[in-house]
Amino acid sequence: MKAVGIDVSKDRLDVHVWPDGIAFAVARDGKGLAELIERLLPLTPDLVIVEATGGFETVVAAALAGAGLPLVVANPAQIRHFAQAAGTRAKTDPIDAAMIARFGHDMKPDVRPLPDEATQLLADLVARRRQIIEMIVAERNRERRATVRRIKKSIARLVRALEKELAEIDAEIDAGVRGSPAWRDKEDLLASVPGVGPVVARTLIAELPELGTLDKKKIASLAGLAPYTRQSGQWKGKSMIGGGRKSVRCALFLAALVASRHNPVLKAFRDRLRAAGKPKMVALIAVARKLLTILNAILRDQKPWQPA
Repeated sequence: MKAVGIDVSKDRLDVHVWPDGIAFAVARDGKGLAELIERLLPLTPDLVIVEATGGFETVVAAALAGAGLPLVVANPAQIRHFAQAAGTRAKTDPIDAAMIARFGHDMKPDVRPLPDEATQLLADLVARRRQIIEMIVAERNRERRATVRRIKKSIARLVRALEKELAEIDAEIDAGVRGSPAWRDKEDLLASVPGVGPVVARTLIAELPELGTLDKKKIASLAGLAPYTRQSGQWKGKSMIGGGRKSVRCALFLAALVASRHNPVLKAFRDRLRAAGKPKMVALIAVARKLLTILNAILRDQKPWQPA
């Protein structure tokens, strides 16, 4: 298996081909990307792995996917842990590229297509909406602590401006989703489940496009809701969840809170867990995971919620 690792920085791309040992660097601009693709295509790699680096990788990933190369955008935490396990302590861009390539060669992550332009725009709008809400909450917390009238007025003006921007973002998201027949049908199917509103449905459409295409274990892992066991010898620790897409997990937790009160099936499920002695948070996580499984099946089968 031939894997290519690409370490992305602001100005350049360091490339390493594993196990061939080929290494080179190109500029992170149009000319450099063209050279990169020209050099990679004859190598016919099985995987091209790019580490997610806060947005710098977006153009690189788009260019590689557009050239038909088998692209994987990898979680940097996974690569860092892999490097630690391999005993690699030194850190330079060429070393990082080699480690990314080795990670792809040994771990063989799944190749997934990049979201199309419209889906990426929706994801960006949903992310921006979340940021604005966080800013509103922060300003309101400051307002409660403020004692100077001038400061209170300043905060109030900023909150009004943020609320206006939030309304405009919501309108743009609504127009995008309701204006697309495919997204509109998806939203209607997801929102047919009691406890799932438009915000949760649109978050899942934008940030979990794999919903309905994977089995329940894989989709739970993507959302960070798959529990992993912790035990050694006679010791057995509590199972935990983690990783995955945090924004999706948060949206599902909110939906699970509502569904555990107003969705008869999930309320009964939560009540059984609580009666069996499960802590509240454990029961809530289980409800969120079951809700995700239901939503996955609904999109897979293209059938709305059936209480039975």
